[in-house]
This record gives sequence, structure tokens and C-alpha cells, in this order.
Amino acid sequence: MSFPLSPGTRNSLRQIALALRSSGDPGAGNHPVAALLLVTASMALLVGIAAVARSAALSGVDPLQIMFFRNFFCVVLMLPLLWRRGASLVRTKQPKLYAFRVAVSFVAMLSYFEALALLPMAEVTAIGFLAPLFGALFAIFLLGEYVGLDRWAALFTGFLGAMIMLRPSGTAFGPGQIAALVWALSMGLIGPLIKQLTESDDADRIVFITNLVSVPLSIIPALWVWSWPPLAVWPQLVLLGVFAVLGHMTLVRGFAIADASLAMTFNFSRLPFSVLVGYLVFGELIDGRTWVGAIVIFAASVFVTHRESRLARNTLSSQE
Repeated sequence: MSFPLSPGTRNSLRQIALALRSSGDPGAGNHPVAALLLVTASMALLVGIAAVARSAALSGVDPLQIMFFRNFFCVVLMLPLLWRRGASLVRTKQPKLYAFRVAVSFVAMLSYFEALALLPMAEVTAIGFLAPLFGALFAIFLLGEYVGLDRWAALFTGFLGAMIMLRPSGTAFGPGQIAALVWALSMGLIGPLIKQLTESDDADRIVFITNLVSVPLSIIPALWVWSWPPLAVWPQLVLLGVFAVLGHMTLVRGFAIADASLAMTFNFSRLPFSVLVGYLVFGELIDGRTWVGAIVIFAASVFVTHRESRLARNTLSSQE
């Protein structure tokens, strides 16, 4: 049984499909709904990184080595793309911006894997949701974006939902909490940097160059603590690279077709995935507070997506 779609609905779906198809191109335009789909898919994949990294850390792999293997397998998995596109994949007019992006990513990865080795995944996730707030501030100062009342309301509502859902345990503020806070601050800065890179580079180039430069950078500290991982952990390390490649390809595409401050708002969609993985993998129970927080976050994301989509359509209509 099929349901006929109105011309308006068909046109909207067509626009979303076109936005998804062109999202990897530099200067891909503005489409909040497609950005929501891409960033949400990215958040699910990045939760996979968290689960695999924590599992590897609990198996005795040092966070410095986890960071190196994550970068290494990213590059290995993207070699077919390099073979297809050749040297054009590594050509860029923004080497200084890439250097800054890689440096910030290095800090973010190191602090993230260190936090996962010291704290439960739920607590790291909760602290990490300060990143969109930091990201909105960086977007104002670095990109000159206007963050109106509606976006601020969505950001603070999403953060409130995060605290309802995954409130930090209240333990003493120690190295794990400091590492998670550094990760949140770094991730807040990475969002606007990705947005700047997408102005002239496509998504695949951004992901490949970032990981290619990160491999030699991350192997230096890893050698200081090097110990070959157990054989049973190697499939997890390869899976880490799979999640990282797919997660960051979708993330960069999401930032390419939306303002950085808006795309950062969608990061709160990571919470339901974190809860599900935490329950299935680490046995974390889901209580009523978790569902309340999820509803709050979902409502904030739907509201800001609907409003931004309407504003984008109005802007397009006025231009035409």
C-alpha cells in the first residue's frame, strides 16, 4: 500500500537528496535538515569510537597507542580513495589551517582517550556536551556567525537535557574530569575550524589530510609506551578506524551545509546512542531521568532544525 506525496513534500525530499549528494563539495550551501541527518549519523558512529576505545583501554592498551592506531587505520582504509583521486586528494591552499586543525585534534584525541580510560563512558559523554557551547562562542569570534536567541536557547536546552540524562557522578574533580573538560574545549574549537576548511576543500580531502598528518604526529608519544596489543584486540583497533573514517566523513559533510553553531547543536543527538551502547556493552541501566533528558534534547533539536529550515527556504525564495 502506497501513500501519495504532495508536490511540496516531493520537492522537499528532492532538495534533501540533492543536499546530501553535494554535501562533500566545498561551499556546498545551507540545508539544515540534511545537516541534521548527517551529523546525527556521525554521532552514532562516534559513539562507536568511544565504546571500542574504552574496551581497548580496559584490555590494557595505552590511550597513546589507541590514538595512533585510530589515525593509522583511518589512513589505511582511505588508501583506495587516494588511488582513485591521486595527488589531488592532498593538495590544499590552507596548509596553516590544517596544521592548526591537526594540533587541536591531537589534543582532543589524547584527552578523550585518556578520559575514557579513567572514567565511565557516561560521565565523559556528559562533560563533553559542553563542546557545543564552546563551539558557539568560537563560531562567533572565528567565523563572525550570528548566534541568535533561538540557537542559544537550543544549545542551553540541549545541555540541560544532557545534565538531566547523564549527570556527572559528583566524584572528586580529578585527572579524568580534567581530561574530559579539555576534550570538550578542543571539540568546541574543531567545529568552526572544519567549517573554515569546507569553504575551499571537499570533505574527503579534509578527513584524509587530517589523518595523514596525524599518523607521524601520534606515533612519537605512542613509542614511549609501546607494547604490542593482544591479538584479540586487533579487530577492535581496525573497527576503531572504520568508525573514525565514516564518522568524520559524515561530520564534515554536516558542517559543510550548515553554520558551525547550528551543526554543533545537533551534537546532542549523541546522547541516545551513548545510552544504548552503554546499556548493551557496559551494562549501564536506563532510568526515567535518561528518557526525560532524551525528550528535552529531541525537542530542542527539532525546534531549531524546523526554524532554520524555514529561514533557509525563505532566503532561497527571496534570492530567486
